[in-house]
Amino acid sequence: MPNQYQVDQIDQLTERVEQLLQRYEALQRANALLVEQVSSLSQERDSLKSRLSAARARVDALIERLPESTQMLPSSPEEAIR
Repeated sequence: MPNQYQVDQIDQLTERVEQLLQRYEALQRANALLVEQVSSLSQERDSLKSRLSAARARVDALIERLPESTQMLPSSPEEAIR
């Protein structure tokens, strides 16, 4: 039969295991939230990349439509003075 010291050690160990289980469950919940957040941010990033690509294509199309003489204009006021 266990003595009081052994019972106290078992109680302490049981309490520590319960604390670790609670911490583990809290970390699992936090991890699930972070995984969800990463997924959401990845979708947002992909959407922004797509929008940027479409905007670049529109700008490139507009540049192609510019008359040749307009494309030769200086890109800065300093170049216009020269």
